[in-house]
Amino acid sequence: MKEENKGASKNKWSSIFRKKWFFPAVYLTVAAILLAVVVWYNNLDNQVPDVTEGNEELTDNYSPNPHGDDAETVMDQQEVVKMPVNDHDQAEIVTKYYDFNAEEEDQANALILYNNRYYQSTGIDIKFADDQAFDVVASLSGTVTEVKEDPLLGNVVILSHDNDVTTYYASLGEVNVEPEDEVKQGDVIGTAGQNLFGKDNGTHVHFELRKDGKDVNPEEFFNQPLSKLDASEETTEQQDNENSGDQEEGMDEEEPSESSEDDAEDDDEQTSGISTDDEEADSTDSAE
Repeated sequence: MKEENKGASKNKWSSIFRKKWFFPAVYLTVAAILLAVVVWYNNLDNQVPDVTEGNEELTDNYSPNPHGDDAETVMDQQEVVKMPVNDHDQAEIVTKYYDFNAEEEDQANALILYNNRYYQSTGIDIKFADDQAFDVVASLSGTVTEVKEDPLLGNVVILSHDNDVTTYYASLGEVNVEPEDEVKQGDVIGTAGQNLFGKDNGTHVHFELRKDGKDVNPEEFFNQPLSKLDASEETTEQQDNENSGDQEEGMDEEEPSESSEDDAEDDDEQTSGISTDDEEADSTDSAE
C-alpha cells in the first residue's frame, strides 16, 4: 500500500510539472516576491534619515566640527570694541569725547586747552593713576595702515577694520608695529607717552574711533559689536535729514526784519572768551 501511495504521489507531481501553466506560475510568483522585497526596502530607506545630509563628507580622517566652516567668520562678526588697554581697573578717562548732546560738565571735560585756545576733543585720553607708561593694545583686529610721528600729537598709529571702521592711537611713546602689519585684538601696538597737544594729561594715550571717516564717541561703543556702529550711523543720518528739513522749513517761514542789520552789528561786537584770549595773546606777541 505504501509503495502504491508513493507511486500515486509521484504521478501526481509529474502531471503537475507537465502542466503548461506551472512554470509561468512559478516565475510570476518569484517575480512578485522580488518586487515586494524591493518596494519594502525602498520604503524603509526613505523612512531612515540620512545622517550625512547637509554635513561634511565622511572620510577616514573625519573629525566632528559642530560649527562648520563658517565658525571663524561668525566669531569675527561677534568681535566687540574694547578699550585700548589691558588693565581696565587702572585706566582712567581724563578727557572725554566732545558730544554736543552731552551734559555741560562732560562737555567741559571734553575741551583741550592748547596755545591759549580750547579745542573740542574728537576722541578720549586714557592714563593710569600713577602717571606711568603702560601698554596700548589694539581695540579691534585689523591692519596697520599708517605709522607716523606728529610734532603735536606724538607717535600715531592708525588701524583699519571691517565695515569701514578705523581706530586711531596718538601720544604713543614706543611703537611696536609697522604699516601693513596684521594685528589681533589685544595685541600690543605700543606704549603710552606724552605729547604737546595734551601735555596737561602727562603720560596717556589718545584714542579715537571712526566710522566712514567720521569720529564717534568711543565710550558709547565699548563692549558693543561693530554692527552697532552701522545702526548708529543710520540713526545719525535720519536725524541730520530731519534737522535739515526743519531748517529749510524755518527759512521758508522766516520773514525779513528791519532790525536784522542792527542784530548783525550787535553780533559782530560780541566775541567769545576764547577769541578774546587769542587777540590778547596776539597783541602781546606783537608788542614784544
